[in-house]
Amino acid sequence: MAVVLGYDESPGSVRALRVAIEVAAAFGEPLVLVFGAAPPGALGEEYRTHLEAIRQSGRAALAHAVAAADDAGVPTAVEILDRKPAEALLDAADRHDARVIVVGSYGESPLRGALLGSTPHKLLHISRVPVLCVPAEDG
Repeated sequence: MAVVLGYDESPGSVRALRVAIEVAAAFGEPLVLVFGAAPPGALGEEYRTHLEAIRQSGRAALAHAVAAADDAGVPTAVEILDRKPAEALLDAADRHDARVIVVGSYGESPLRGALLGSTPHKLLHISRVPVLCVPAEDG
C-alpha cells in the first residue's frame, strides 16, 4: 500500500504535501508523488516541445517534494505521467494499491470546480480510492 499525492508546487499542493507526509508516516507507507504532464492539444512538434517543458517543470517540483519527505523519513517514488492530472493520479493509485489519494484544493467554489472540471472535483466523483482534499492556506 501507499499514499499517492498529486503535486505541482501550487499553494494547495504544498499544503497537501505536508498532510500526505504525515499520513504516510502514520501508516508507515511510502509516498508516491505524481505529476500529470499532459499539455492541452496533441499535435506535432509544438506538442512535444510543450510536453518536455512540462516534464522539466514536474521534475523540479517533485525534487522539492522528495526532499521534504526525506527530511521526515518517508520513502518516496516519483512518477511524471503523460496524462491529465486526475487520470495520472487514478493510474498511480491503482498500480500502487493506494490507501488514499491526497490533492490540494485551490479554494475554488464547488460550482466553479464542477463547471471547469478541477482535479479534486473529478477525483471525488470517480475515484474508488478515498480522496483527501486539502484546502490551500488563506493568505
